[in-house]
Amino acid sequence: MIITYFGKQFLKITQGEMTLAFNPVSKSSKTGITAKFGADIAFITTNHPDYNGVEQLSHGERVPFVINGPGDYEVKEIFVKGILSPASVANKPYINTIYSFAVDGINILFLGALSDGELSKDAREAVGEPDILFIPVGGGGLLDAKASAKLASSLEPKMIIPMDYDSATLKAFLKEIGEEKAEVVDKLTLKRKDLEGKEGEVVVLQAS
Repeated sequence: MIITYFGKQFLKITQGEMTLAFNPVSKSSKTGITAKFGADIAFITTNHPDYNGVEQLSHGERVPFVINGPGDYEVKEIFVKGILSPASVANKPYINTIYSFAVDGINILFLGALSDGELSKDAREAVGEPDILFIPVGGGGLLDAKASAKLASSLEPKMIIPMDYDSATLKAFLKEIGEEKAEVVDKLTLKRKDLEGKEGEVVVLQAS
């Protein structure tokens, strides 16, 4: 799989012919982040302009199947579990959905606009043992460096990918989690065997 990061929580995972997109930034967002491509599945965690730009994910005849809330889904042989959690964006309350699923035998946990560092017992059971954890670290209502480092450590993923950061909050997160020399890449290409033997390795994806 290939993981590309565009900024905020806007990510793309490609596996063979399939493209998954996460929390696309909409045109009405004030972030100025733009990326447009065709996706097969769109994961939306939070109904906020920084995370709900589904209109950016259609290209030609490619229109995504949109998953935008809690529940169990099966799309293109991918089983997705969506788990409800509270969110706070710019200190306004929102509903967030945590997504847990597997691609090519790799268990992925995408926390979205999570603001509470304590997952409920049900959520903990539902997320299982993630191989890759996508976690917000930038604060501003979402998890800050300290809360995200604590939660990431407790979930024991093989790899941690921070998102929704700026240089200051990223630095704070890396210090909290003890990974100041984390690898920084433009995009990440991974196979299942690449994760063997890893424990909580942080990889920083630069926004393209």
